[in-house]
Amino acid sequence: MLTFQIILAFILAYLLGSIPTSVWVGKWFFDLDIRTQGSGNAGATNTIRVFGLKAGIPVLLFDVFKAWFAVHLSVWFFNPAYSPNQEVIYWIILGGLAVLGHVFPVFAGFKGGKGVASLVGVVMALYPAAFFVILVFFILVMVFTQTVSLASMSGAFIFPFVVIFVFGETRLPLIILAIAIALFVPYTHRENIKRLINGTETKFDFGKNRIKR
Repeated sequence: MLTFQIILAFILAYLLGSIPTSVWVGKWFFDLDIRTQGSGNAGATNTIRVFGLKAGIPVLLFDVFKAWFAVHLSVWFFNPAYSPNQEVIYWIILGGLAVLGHVFPVFAGFKGGKGVASLVGVVMALYPAAFFVILVFFILVMVFTQTVSLASMSGAFIFPFVVIFVFGETRLPLIILAIAIALFVPYTHRENIKRLINGTETKFDFGKNRIKR
């Protein structure tokens, strides 16, 4: 019975992550596929660029909290036989499946976003204190550079240092995950890195005209 519950939790976590918020918002309210607009990315940043804050902020919040909720599925699908380390690994798998669902959503032809917003939800669930430090750092980089990709990658890069050296995390699975995040985010931003090097990366301008409906 417990094995079935755990498998069900894994499936639900992936399905939660697979909810293609930006794709559905674009199709329902603007009759457009966000993946054919702007940068072509099915994420909150591109949604804000193309459709504006009124569409993009709800998309951002939903993408964050669907992954946060996926981690907390462990409350309903819990195995009391797990050791503390096994419990942490269980949380990580649930969060990882939600991010995987966001990047490869079954409800949108397996073509989703880069997973940063959903990864933020996982970080909020697993590293609540470190999250606020990274959030402040992200905002500062964003304000000075107006470049979301650079702010995201910079936050990811310092994340394991904050987790290990500022908050003294000792649980190996969470240390490994923090390092993996620092590698994963730049990997998903490979094209952005090329544009940053070439000086062609798009600056984020809240005042830019949006598509309206």
